[in-house]
Amino acid sequence: MSLGTFKGGAHPYEGKVLSENCAIEELRFDGEYIFPLSQHIGAPAKACVQVGDTVLAGQVIAEAGGFISANVLSSVSGTVKAIEPRMQVSGFPVMSVVVESDGRFETVEGYGQKRDIDALSKDEIRDIVKAAGIVGIGGAGFPTAVKLMPKNDDAIDYFIANGSECEPYLTSDYRLMLEEGERIVGGVKICLGLFPNAKGIIAIEDNKPEAIKHMQELVKSEPRISVMQLKTKYPEGGERQLINAVTGRYINSSMLPADAGCIVHNVATLLAIYDAVAESKPLIEKTITVTGDAVATPKNVRVRLGSSYKKILDACGGLKTEANKFICGGPMMGQALYELDCPVTKPSSALCAFAHDEVAENPTTPCIRCGRCVAACPEHLVPPMLVKAANADDMEGFEKIGGMECMECGTCSYVCPARRPLTQTFKQARKKVAALRKIKAAEEKQRKEHEEAAKKEAEKKAEEMKKNETGKEVPSWR
Repeated sequence: MSLGTFKGGAHPYEGKVLSENCAIEELRFDGEYIFPLSQHIGAPAKACVQVGDTVLAGQVIAEAGGFISANVLSSVSGTVKAIEPRMQVSGFPVMSVVVESDGRFETVEGYGQKRDIDALSKDEIRDIVKAAGIVGIGGAGFPTAVKLMPKNDDAIDYFIANGSECEPYLTSDYRLMLEEGERIVGGVKICLGLFPNAKGIIAIEDNKPEAIKHMQELVKSEPRISVMQLKTKYPEGGERQLINAVTGRYINSSMLPADAGCIVHNVATLLAIYDAVAESKPLIEKTITVTGDAVATPKNVRVRLGSSYKKILDACGGLKTEANKFICGGPMMGQALYELDCPVTKPSSALCAFAHDEVAENPTTPCIRCGRCVAACPEHLVPPMLVKAANADDMEGFEKIGGMECMECGTCSYVCPARRPLTQTFKQARKKVAALRKIKAAEEKQRKEHEEAAKKEAEKKAEEMKKNETGKEVPSWR
């Protein structure tokens, strides 16, 4: 049987054996919970509570700051201790609401109440998803309600549930498919109700045979939903690569999946959609993988948002050996942690602790022009040319040769025998281009405002001249 895949990519060591057989455990902690106002793509949320307020689990503590934004809800009951900048996984402080848990985890009224899904309209479903603060839980953090509102519902013909989990070491999505598969399918069915012409496809890499078998059994009586096996290859779970592997269609950075007739959601996001719509449970908890060769007891754990990574690691037995590197997320696209005392947020997927830092232990050497990065790039770019432009601070050239198409997946850096910091270079260059675009847009806006003001001033002077010539006001229709 032919398996869905894409051109390019790599085959890093999977490392999933450490935690793939670990059933999900629920963890709860006392003490502080930290809720950053910016834990999604788009405008930061705006705090709607004050220091000293008492809050309940499931209560909105920060409202969406714009169309591309998301509510932030407290995952615990307790008292608002502070609204101040707190350290995040990025290594920078972010304005956050800090709640001191009372240890009771009391919820808002109506939490967990069953709903009749069939009685809900499309707008009601989208409003529920928006109110629940759901974003792309697979790592992107894009507000889910916005994704569910394409220009034309009828133009969507593929709804793809992303169960590939291609990032090495991560197994939380795999465990969710095995343990919560019915609710994931329920989330797919809810979304298919929004798109009458769409076919639902649950895409899973073939290194997860048990998940494939289980999900196939769950959808065997669902005429609009099927399971598709994908070839195990990184970054199969990237949105563009997944769409290409499943449908054969291509999208670029200037397009949305909806432009290609597709909507893509991670399986954990679909589980959150089902919980919010069917069971009145907003997004206040997250299943993550705690793994790596330095972790005493690798696990898949369900934790409340805002929980400290340090407390989570301690609950997994701490370290069995000294860790030289901590990563929030997987080793390919994750963020190296400056410290563990920072919170789990909506896009969080894992905490990895490694005894060896391969990046630091292998020195960088000059490029040998082997071309491996070119062959592996899933976006079909030429990394050596991009590096040359970036190092020369030629942002115009970087952009012209496709630099903004880079998805920062890390594949080029992984396959490079010279250990060149390709991905890091591209990440910085993309930030520069984005900043220059903002400056250019602001200058263009200012220019148009000046032109409009000058035009109005000229029209005003012309009217005054006409009045002076005739000695009376000239009717506007003349």
